[in-house]
Amino acid sequence: MLLLTLIIAFVAAIIYFLSRKQKPNGIPQPDVIKALLESHVLFYQQLDEARKEAFEKRIGDFLRKTRVTGIKTIADDLDRVFVAAAAIIPVFAYEWWEYRNIHEVLLYPGSFTEHFNLDGEGRNISGMVGNGPLQNVMVLSQKDLRNGFLQPADRSNTGIHEFVHLVDKTDGATDGSPELLLPHPYALPWLKRMHQEMALIKAGGSDINPYGATNEAEFLAVASEYFFEQPLRMEGRHPELYALMKKAFLPEK
Repeated sequence: MLLLTLIIAFVAAIIYFLSRKQKPNGIPQPDVIKALLESHVLFYQQLDEARKEAFEKRIGDFLRKTRVTGIKTIADDLDRVFVAAAAIIPVFAYEWWEYRNIHEVLLYPGSFTEHFNLDGEGRNISGMVGNGPLQNVMVLSQKDLRNGFLQPADRSNTGIHEFVHLVDKTDGATDGSPELLLPHPYALPWLKRMHQEMALIKAGGSDINPYGATNEAEFLAVASEYFFEQPLRMEGRHPELYALMKKAFLPEK
């Protein structure tokens, strides 16, 4: 009898594990997705009704394929919607787009080290696209993910930043030039403008996050945060940069 009980418990555990692996998320209900987007996501709020419906659908499609897992924290509906929104916003203009270089997003409660430690010194990373054992995994600070959408005035959005890195990486090189999005005639003007803006950052003559001067990939990611969080401000202060980014992320049809 004891042996039979142990066998049943073992089989139940295997079934639970397999079912957990097969179901990426407890996907929020459509009305919950819509309510959270309406309340917190500026990009979504500015869409017409038809495009809002399309955005909601793509949120669900993303979450059906990509697990959002809390590490020493609980990932709830707000986190799932924010992760998916950060993924969809940079590529919303491209109906054919599908991320093939991510299958899970890990949420840490706060910032972490380059070795993913949550304790001790050096916890200054808010997001990272994994490599090696963490290939196809993204790690985000839950606190910074939420702040990115709850505080749009700061021109900072960790989720968008990291997903833009994935978009940039799709053409084979994370180099600040997303070839799949930027039409060829604009490639050289983009490189020229990017390096001019990086020089301005280094000289203290720009309101773009100084981290954008680290390299071309980080410039694209930082500038994208600004572009999607405060588009009118960017258009006013950086008209050439804004126009080129609009060609990449929001091309006119």
